[in-house]
Amino acid sequence: DVYVTCDQCHGKRFRKDVLEVCYKDKNIHEVLEMTVSEAIVFFSTRNKHSMTSEMNSSLSRATSHIQKGLKYLSDTGLGYLRLGQPATTLSGGEAQRLKLATYMAKGRHEKILFIFDEPTTGLHFDDIRKLLDCFQKLINNGHSVIVIEHNLEILKCADHIIDLGPEGGKGGGYVLGSGTPEKISKLNKSYTGKYLKEYL
Repeated sequence: DVYVTCDQCHGKRFRKDVLEVCYKDKNIHEVLEMTVSEAIVFFSTRNKHSMTSEMNSSLSRATSHIQKGLKYLSDTGLGYLRLGQPATTLSGGEAQRLKLATYMAKGRHEKILFIFDEPTTGLHFDDIRKLLDCFQKLINNGHSVIVIEHNLEILKCADHIIDLGPEGGKGGGYVLGSGTPEKISKLNKSYTGKYLKEYL
């Protein structure tokens, strides 16, 4: 992809008159440059400018709504993303977690089968724990979660594993075993089992 900086806005994506509008001394461009984690802090503190009680009440509702959405992003391990980051720059795992956060924010109640393909790609250990917590919330709400994954932290927490192998590509595709992480860790021909045994 080729990106060219606009010679009118210089990459800020807004007209000058829009950028003159500020909230807590930050314009929209500066807010969109914040990470999700930075934005959570920014929107959690009170505005120091004096306002009428009606304006203050409206602002409080708006910031509460914003914080709720940001919390779901943080809970799925996306606290490091910039708010204005183009979707085209997200990895596959990030895009999946963004969809998960969007679903959770909507608060829908119908039962769903979620399928994730290596959602831990690029995640720090602490963020993997957050992602596991999100998976558990989905399960507790009656949803089903299938994860295609190599990450041992995810595998050791699975209710049921189906191990394919023994190799990748042409050397794989066979079901080596299925069951609990403990059962998979006892399989002789399983690379997953070998490493999982050391991890349990």
